[in-house]
Amino acid sequence: MHQAVKVTDDIWYLGSSDRRLAKFENCFPIPNGISYNSYLVLDEKTVLLDTVDKSVSSVFLESLDYLLAGRPLDYIVVNHVEPDHAATLAEVCLRHPEAVVVGSAKTQSLIRQFFDISLQGRVLQVKEGDTLTTGAHTFTFIQAPMVHWPEVTVTYDQKDHILFSADAFGTFGALNGNLFADQIRMESAEIAEYRRYYANIVGKYGMQVQSLLNKAAGLDIEMLCPLHGPVWRVPKKIEQLIHLYAKWATYQPEDNEVVIFYSSVYGDTENAMQVLADSLGERKVRNIRMYDVSVTDASYLVGEAFRASHLVFAATTYNNDIFPAMAAFLNDLKAHNFQNRTVAVVENGSWAPCSGKKMLEILTSMKNMTVLGQTLTIKSRLREEQLEPLQSLAEEIAASIDKADLA
Repeated sequence: MHQAVKVTDDIWYLGSSDRRLAKFENCFPIPNGISYNSYLVLDEKTVLLDTVDKSVSSVFLESLDYLLAGRPLDYIVVNHVEPDHAATLAEVCLRHPEAVVVGSAKTQSLIRQFFDISLQGRVLQVKEGDTLTTGAHTFTFIQAPMVHWPEVTVTYDQKDHILFSADAFGTFGALNGNLFADQIRMESAEIAEYRRYYANIVGKYGMQVQSLLNKAAGLDIEMLCPLHGPVWRVPKKIEQLIHLYAKWATYQPEDNEVVIFYSSVYGDTENAMQVLADSLGERKVRNIRMYDVSVTDASYLVGEAFRASHLVFAATTYNNDIFPAMAAFLNDLKAHNFQNRTVAVVENGSWAPCSGKKMLEILTSMKNMTVLGQTLTIKSRLREEQLEPLQSLAEEIAASIDKADLA
């Protein structure tokens, strides 16, 4: 049975959701599933904007046939060639040999890498600022390289002021009957998934996202249609989402808060971090969060690091190095171009502790990282004589939070 929802009078959503997939890109847990979005414009000419993942291809193809109702498919706009959005492209091209494939030069190159199909004579190559008129609609093509692949284009509909934004402004999670973001209660858990998606999928490319935001600032955007997640149609809410993107793209924290990340083999490092958290709470520090990096998937940790201003990293020494889960997490942050945070480091080692030094090497290799105090060393377990330096660390963190001024 087809699945199609009206976006405007002549634009339809014909994506679908996968609730069975365990990990997006075989990497990021998606307990609430994922949506794959595609849009069809039924103007004087018909335009399909992107296709979908293979997992939902049968419903997608049925929906496309239903909506076309025998009409030819005139154009297929390919904003992004990544297989979760283009895996069905070859099948659509075979079913609709009349369709012209629209995309950048890099798009055409990647299509040839992924698919053994001939598009000779049916390609419209577009560059920055080019337009396509299909009747009432005129579409402008805007290059968005490395958000988050090099070929990415976003498409602006001049008639309805819609930005078809590719992977920008997307999120994890299936769509459960509410296509529009204003139909969904956008609370902290929902925003956390937007942040986790951004930080892990796009987070490395802050400069490129800033470039796209600068281009978008010159557009009258009344609707955002991303390739994952709900459609945004309330201008004030769109402004709020863009504001969050501007913070994430410049690596500025949203919240003046503390997150403690720790690894603990037998519970002693965890206990020390609980004492630190209690000490922070006594100093009226609010909304403290703690994460065992061996238990929590790294994608959630990265999202939390992007959110908060002050981060504590506490790790055991393991094989004369950083405990593996903590090392992987820190290197993940570095790979995402993480920067602009205030951090503190705690190490534990029964003999020859060295995890603190090695954590600092990674952290200080990132841009604009402020390190509070000296590395606090615990030998096996927290003892009475170490309470004073731990309390001093809590005092320093609390004082730094009080001074912080987040825009």
